Amino acid sequence: MSGTTDTSSGNGPSAPDPVAAHVAALSDALHGPGRAKSRMIQEIRDGLTDTVEAHTREGVPYERAARLAVREFGTPEELAPSCQRELTIAQTRRTALSVALTVPFLIACWHLIWTSGQDWQLQRTPQLVAVQLAAVAAVATLLAVAALAATGVLARRLRTPRRLPLAVAWAGTTACVAMVVAMVALTVVSPLTTNWPVVTVAGVVTALLHGLVASSARACRHCARLPVG
Repeated sequence: MSGTTDTSSGNGPSAPDPVAAHVAALSDALHGPGRAKSRMIQEIRDGLTDTVEAHTREGVPYERAARLAVREFGTPEELAPSCQRELTIAQTRRTALSVALTVPFLIACWHLIWTSGQDWQLQRTPQLVAVQLAAVAAVATLLAVAALAATGVLARRLRTPRRLPLAVAWAGTTACVAMVVAMVALTVVSPLTTNWPVVTVAGVVTALLHGLVASSARACRHCARLPVG
């Protein structure tokens, strides 16, 4: 039967398939968005499989063909840095996109609350804090938009700055801190404003979006600290 990976003799245990072991080791070494990582691993697996089939058509036994294919592709340690760079950029884009989409929405919600509640005129300190938080979040959004450009259309002409993923990760974390403080401020003053139902809804939405951005920023920070090629 052709294509079998069973290289055992007698009743002894089968030797591990070199292709499967190679792909598993590489997958364990990589970190990034699940879909992008799965697609990358599948492409590498398909490439190895095609190479193995090319060798077996020339009469090379499967196990030797598999080892030749792995040797030609390079070890997981050799492939990981370049693969991780691609995944790190993908995670950077995901984090930047989450910031660019969520923060302006929250700022719009906060602005609606500030302008619709007359009682806010008596709450100068919370209002001033909210404005400062919005400014911080806006700066984080501008950095996120710049990162999307740098890893998108500009990446065809310019090399992505090595420190950009970490900068985006910290921008996302900063935006998250602003979200949390804003949520606390809104929760504290909500009984004092006539629009407390709107404030409550805004606080819940802020908490949900905070979790989304925080998770992505944490993953981006982890990817940014991994060695890349």
